[in-house]
Amino acid sequence: MDGADAFTDRLNPQMCVVTAAAEGRRAGCLVGFFSQCSIRPVRFMVWLSTANHTYEVARAADFLAVHLLDREQHDLAELFGGECGARTDKFARARWRSGPGGTAVLEDAAAWFVGTVGRRVEDGDHVGFVLEPVEWGGRTEGHLLRLREALDIAPGHPVD
Repeated sequence: MDGADAFTDRLNPQMCVVTAAAEGRRAGCLVGFFSQCSIRPVRFMVWLSTANHTYEVARAADFLAVHLLDREQHDLAELFGGECGARTDKFARARWRSGPGGTAVLEDAAAWFVGTVGRRVEDGDHVGFVLEPVEWGGRTEGHLLRLREALDIAPGHPVD
């Protein structure tokens, strides 16, 4: 694994919070694996850990919301990355509104979109969700929170 570590240790992707709502439940988590995956039509892929409570809710969701955070929003990243949604109502401690499909849109996010789930790709310990955006919002300025600024957040979900 030395080669893999040498490669991945150099990465510093933007972090995002993904929220889902289905079957009367809401969930959200901090995610580092996401990217635009198509230009026409615009599509994104987000990968959720199968160990994460949000994954359980997202499996039944038709829409997911993806939120970018500014560096100054470390507390919001810590809430969604360091707390387990099975034990904590994260949304009681964050400003949010209902978006398409009932998905929770975080009102303080630097930028966000809600997308329909086009398909799911299972691979390894994460499942990829292909999203086609249907609604956008947010600001265009500010420095986005990146992985290196979030390394101090201990995952809130159980780790095997």
